[in-house]
Amino acid sequence: MERTQEVPSLAKPAAPAAVAAQAAQAAEPAAQAGLRNAFEVSNLSVWYGQKNAVQGVTLNIPERTITAIIGPSGCGKSTFLRCLNRMHELVPRSRIAGSIRFFGQDLYAAQIDPAVIRRRIGMVFQKSNPFPTMSIAENVTVGLRLNGIRNRAFLKDRMEQSLRMAALWDEVKDDLGKPGVSLSGGQQQRLCIARAIATQPEVLLMDEPASALDPIATMKVEELIHQLSRDYTIVIVTHNMQQASRVSDKTAFFYMGRVIEYSDTDQLFTRPQEKQTEDYISGRFG
Repeated sequence: MERTQEVPSLAKPAAPAAVAAQAAQAAEPAAQAGLRNAFEVSNLSVWYGQKNAVQGVTLNIPERTITAIIGPSGCGKSTFLRCLNRMHELVPRSRIAGSIRFFGQDLYAAQIDPAVIRRRIGMVFQKSNPFPTMSIAENVTVGLRLNGIRNRAFLKDRMEQSLRMAALWDEVKDDLGKPGVSLSGGQQQRLCIARAIATQPEVLLMDEPASALDPIATMKVEELIHQLSRDYTIVIVTHNMQQASRVSDKTAFFYMGRVIEYSDTDQLFTRPQEKQTEDYISGRFG
C-alpha cells in the first residue's frame, strides 16, 4: 500500500463519508516519485511553565521511515514526540517557539484543527490503554465511530484488517466480544496499535511502546513496527538503545532538551560524530 502525493488539508475535518472513502482509497497503490519529508522541524523550543523542556531542535523526518529518538530520562524525547501531533497542548501552561511543518503544512497555523492533526498522526503510548468498558472489537473501531462512521460492514472490515496488520487477528478472532483489558500486556499493546491504525493515519508516534513488555512480546511489537513501516511513517521514543539499533532507519540522540546528533542509525551507533553520543551509547552516562 502506497500513498498518493496529495496531502489533504489540516484545517477542516472530513465528513464521515469522506473518511470511509479515504480509508478505501488508501489501499490502492499509487506511484511515488520519491520520499518526502513527513516533518520539517525548525528551531523548536518547548516550555512547561518556566521549564524549558526542548531547546532549538531542528531536524527533518522522512516519510515511511522509522526514526528513533534516544537519550536519558528527562532529555525532552517524549515532549518532542507529543509536539508532532500537538498533544503537548493538553498540558497546562505549555507553549512553543519555532515551527513544525507536516508535508509542507504548518501544524501550528491559526486555522489548523488539532483534531484533524491527531487523526492523521496517531499515537501509541508507553502503557497500553484499552478502554476498559469496551470489547476487543469496539476498542479497534472506536475512533471510526467517533468520526461518525456507522456502516457495520465497513467497521467490521476495518476492524479485521487492523487486527491483522497488528498481528493480533489469529489470537483474538474467536474472542472479539471479550473486554480488551482481558488480553495479556503484549496483546493489549498490539490492540492499541490496531486502534491507532484503524483510522488510517499517515504517521504513528510511539512513546516507548515495549518498555513494559517481556522479551517475547517486545519482539512481536518490533516485528510489527517493521511491517507497518512499509505504509506508515513511524517515530519511536525508546530508552533501549539495542531496540533503536534493531528497528530504526534514522536515530536522533537528545540530551538536556537538545539534539546532539541525528543520522542514519548504522552510522550513529558505529561511527558517532559527537563525543557525547559516543559516551551515551557506550554506557558512560545515562
